[in-house]
Amino acid sequence: MAAVDSIALDLVDFLNASPTNFHAVDEAKRRLKQAGYVHLSEREDWVLESGKKYFFTRNQSTIVAFAIGKKYVAGNGFHIIGAHTDSPCLKLKPVSKVSKGGYLEVGVQTYGGGLWHTWFDRDLTIAGRLIKREVKDDTTSYSQSLVRIEEPILRIPTLAIHLDKNVNEGFKFNTQSQLLPVLATSVKGELQKLLCQNGPSESSEKTSVDSKNHHPILLKLIADKAHCSPDEICDFELQLCDTQPSIIAGAMKEFIFSGRLDNLCMSFCALRALIDSTNADGFLGEESGVRMVALFDHEEVGSNSAQGAGSPAMFEALSRITKSFDSSDHGLLEKAIQRSFLVSADMAHGLHPNYMDKHEDNHQPKLHGGLVIKHNANQRYATNAVTAFIFREIARRHNLPVQDFVVRNDMPCGSTIGPILASGVGIRTVDVGAPQLSMHSIREMCGVDDAQHSYEHFKAYFNEFTELDKKLIIDI
Repeated sequence: MAAVDSIALDLVDFLNASPTNFHAVDEAKRRLKQAGYVHLSEREDWVLESGKKYFFTRNQSTIVAFAIGKKYVAGNGFHIIGAHTDSPCLKLKPVSKVSKGGYLEVGVQTYGGGLWHTWFDRDLTIAGRLIKREVKDDTTSYSQSLVRIEEPILRIPTLAIHLDKNVNEGFKFNTQSQLLPVLATSVKGELQKLLCQNGPSESSEKTSVDSKNHHPILLKLIADKAHCSPDEICDFELQLCDTQPSIIAGAMKEFIFSGRLDNLCMSFCALRALIDSTNADGFLGEESGVRMVALFDHEEVGSNSAQGAGSPAMFEALSRITKSFDSSDHGLLEKAIQRSFLVSADMAHGLHPNYMDKHEDNHQPKLHGGLVIKHNANQRYATNAVTAFIFREIARRHNLPVQDFVVRNDMPCGSTIGPILASGVGIRTVDVGAPQLSMHSIREMCGVDDAQHSYEHFKAYFNEFTELDKKLIIDI
């Protein structure tokens, strides 16, 4: 049995550390700091130097990291890989307390286009972030804290086949009334009563989460993990998560089984490629551009948020970096954008052996077949002949496999952050992604080899784009 590549093993570690987008950004921050990247704040002035490495976060759910070549001057290009940190999931409602039929349930809302039937009969838990109040020396402050309950505390049970004889002809359910996870039974309410009695005191500030909106037992579980008391929790953004860990699997250890592969797999490969392509002074010594990775939030719901790809975050970052080296208004940013290139990296639809007819005969991406270049004449993907050539040429130089995908004409086509950034910033863009199965399921799968291929392809792109772009003559 072949040994598993270290990249795949590291990807699994990244996935297991990232049950939510907030945790994914936190893990990315940890890795960047370890690699010598300096943490910037968008609220402060930036003092940047060539040959140095930086990153900033927005809302703690979007992160942008960049390394400035030693030969960089204002107006030179940015070499970017963009991906996203969010995945379809079930998020707790602002008022999540539901009690019916002798059960304590948790109200959730659907986020993104998930395969919601896969969330039934899974051992679930909760993770996310909360805002907590801290009082020290009569001074009150508020801070974010990540929280993760690792033990299974929730489950969405299916109905017995004896009570739904036609269920195997089509599993249908109402996402409002039948997709509620069970937390406990009312029979076990003695602890609930005790928590109510020992809950927030009358003197507590009104900023605390109201126990009338959430089950006190749930608040107690969250508070214990956050090392605070329930009345110190001011608000939170929490989501349901599967407790089964990400693993290398298959008879030949050739697959990765995990949630959130879409799109943490591409986020990880891009981040690892950036770090490894800038891990020594020599790697940036001949670089005249800026290497960048941008991992955005809210792609699964359209990217229209302050921290989504539809926000000015990308444009503002390019502008601030350019102006840090030359604040004069000589059209330097506009020149830089025309010299830049974006790889929009989002997982692709691999060929499913049981649904072969869902793919066009000539465009059937396969697991282990390398990154997939996505094409769509109606601009659901931003790839064109020029951008596809650049990415394909990098693959050719390193003997890396590459595939092509076009959706069938009689099927709808999804989209990515590629067209959003291409049209919003005006940057040349190619849409690519590693092939996977079970996309948007609570438990997805991809190939071990494709994680390695993606990493190598992205790293080669960072190392060679500047030289390759000089040979490309288009708008001259």
